[in-house]
Amino acid sequence: MAMIPMQRTFTAFQGQRRLASGPAGEVALVVKRIAPPPDEPIIIFEDSTGRSIDFDLRGGDREVLARVTKLVPPPVEETAPPAEPRGRGRPKLGVVAREVTLLPRHWEWLNAQPGGASVALRKLVDEARRASGDKDRERQARDAAYHFMSTMAGNLPQFEEASRALFADDRRRFTGLIADWPTDIRDHIVKLAYSDRA
Repeated sequence: MAMIPMQRTFTAFQGQRRLASGPAGEVALVVKRIAPPPDEPIIIFEDSTGRSIDFDLRGGDREVLARVTKLVPPPVEETAPPAEPRGRGRPKLGVVAREVTLLPRHWEWLNAQPGGASVALRKLVDEARRASGDKDRERQARDAAYHFMSTMAGNLPQFEEASRALFADDRRRFTGLIADWPTDIRDHIVKLAYSDRA
C-alpha cells in the first residue's frame, strides 16, 4: 500500500498579521506581490519546524517557482518508479546502504535473526516508530510551536510562562496565557502545537 506523501506547508507573516499559508510556491507568490518595501518585515515559516526560511523572490513568477521547487521539492510517493534503472539490491524498497557500528554481541544477535541483520534492523526501527510515533509527533509539534513563538512572540507578555506551559503540555494554561496575544500569532501557535490533537 502506497503512503500518501505529506505536503510541506509554509506560512508568511508581515508583522503580526498572517499573509498566506500553504505550499511553498503559493506562499512565495503571495509575498512577491506585496508592494515593496513593506512597512513591516515579512517572515516565512516552515510549519513543520516553526523556523523561518528565505525564498529568493527576484524575477518573474516562473523563475521564483523554479527556485522554490529546487529549495522545497514537492513530495514524492514512496512507490514512484525510479527514473533510471538501479543496480543490485532492493530498488522497490528504496534501500540505502549506510554504515552501522555495533558491538560484536549486537552483530551476533542480529545475524541470528530470521532474514539476517538488515531485516532485523528494519523490523526494530519500524516497531520503535510505531511505539513512539504519537510522542514523536507531539514533540515535533511542540518544538515547531516554540520556534515560531520565540521569533514572533518572544517579547510579548507572559512568553516565559507560556513556554513552560507548552513544554509541560498544559494546554488549558498555555492557551489562557496567550489569549491576549495578537490573533494571527496566537492562532498559528495553537495550530502548530495542537492541530494533530484537536
